[in-house]
Amino acid sequence: MKHFIIPFLAISLLCFQGCQKQGAMQDVGSQEQTKTNILFIFADDWGWGDLSTHGHPYVKTPNIDRLATEGTDFHRFTVASGVCSPSRTAVMTGQFPARHNIDEHFAWAHQNAERNMPDWLDYKTTLLPRLLQQNGYATAHFGKWHLSNNMIVDSPTPAKYGFDAYGAFNCSGEQMPFYEDADNTIAFMERAQSENKPFFINLWVHEPHTPHHVIPKYQWAHRDLEEKDNIYASVLTHADERIGEVLDALDRLNLTENTLVIFSSDNGPARAAGAEDLKTYLDTATGVGYNIAGSKGITGGRKGYKAALFEGGIGVPFIARWPGKIKSGGIDSVSLMSAVDLLPTFCEIAEVELPEAYSPDGISQVETLKGHAYPTRTKPLFWKYPSRWPAPDNRPDHWVSYAIMDQNWKLVANEDLSYVELYDIATDVYEENDLKEANKNIASDLIEQIRDWQKSLPEKPNEKLFSKERQIPIKQDLIK
Repeated sequence: MKHFIIPFLAISLLCFQGCQKQGAMQDVGSQEQTKTNILFIFADDWGWGDLSTHGHPYVKTPNIDRLATEGTDFHRFTVASGVCSPSRTAVMTGQFPARHNIDEHFAWAHQNAERNMPDWLDYKTTLLPRLLQQNGYATAHFGKWHLSNNMIVDSPTPAKYGFDAYGAFNCSGEQMPFYEDADNTIAFMERAQSENKPFFINLWVHEPHTPHHVIPKYQWAHRDLEEKDNIYASVLTHADERIGEVLDALDRLNLTENTLVIFSSDNGPARAAGAEDLKTYLDTATGVGYNIAGSKGITGGRKGYKAALFEGGIGVPFIARWPGKIKSGGIDSVSLMSAVDLLPTFCEIAEVELPEAYSPDGISQVETLKGHAYPTRTKPLFWKYPSRWPAPDNRPDHWVSYAIMDQNWKLVANEDLSYVELYDIATDVYEENDLKEANKNIASDLIEQIRDWQKSLPEKPNEKLFSKERQIPIKQDLIK
């Protein structure tokens, strides 16, 4: 499979057929062997309520539930965007995606240009996998990429971003079949163990993003459900079982005790804006599957869904297991954590110092993971997304273009900041009580913080991040 890039010794070729060799991994001393392994499982459009441990009415996720039983379920984690590419940018960089002009998902080159976006994330910026790679970790990415797209054929592959090995889709080059993510993750863990290397792995699963690829055995297991619910339950069950295979492999390899495992999602669940007929379509990255009519994700009562900056769009599952460090069977419903916190958190766990010239937007949450919960955070969080104003009737919660969270306050605003709402997010996760009239000074201060943040953002992306395809005339039949 040509999409794999494996830097191990020749024995690794027995596991990855036809992979491209990139040179042997940096040799490190035995002191590296005790460093904590990190496995970051990032689902795609998995809603906060789409777990049986979160009370889903029919979806069963026993393997992810196992992580919650053996670790802690953090209920107040948010991602940095309501859509895919900017959310993933925040994980990779530890910075708000607007700092990279990445406000929407990567699409065709002309669409990226219209959105004032680059065509891929800059691989020369400070990146989580490269920081770990440079400090002795074996690094791999398996699953969805979408820090460019497969339509941008001249975009850099994940190998440019600090990964020793990868198999991906929604990237340039060959598209890895989405269902091979677990097998390749297990093989990489085995190779890292044979090399006495700590590992960092992105396992970015496809589900439950469209198209929904169903397998008969899972549909049969949910045969009593209505068709659309059957499809949704089937794809989530398939993903949960692959995650279970990886957890079982950690046990078999005696790596569980020294591995931090996190399960989360890039944004809230996708939902059709109106009535949608169920049908199949071809996706160039993952193949034929069912359309958004089969997207039945839920948010656990949070307002909005995918592409919204209310909690239904950015409040996602976050379950962490780290035996002996993170409390088993714990629930943290207080600590406000963000995806931009992952880079400094993982680097502290890996004993990696951040570069002096690097300015993270996040903070290390190691102590929070260990149960030393903080009810407020002193570093504000910002969001940016090009929403319509006024909101369309069929998407009433999709009007927020800017948001800020500062300590217990969250303010949401439309594009020109002429209309805002203010919530005490620490006590009102469902964003039901707009408190701006009783707290005008607080609202005004938060608006000014947004204005100052806007001034710090780049006006346009660097042209070195533009595809040559921007010069090619648009063929309308290819973009319908």
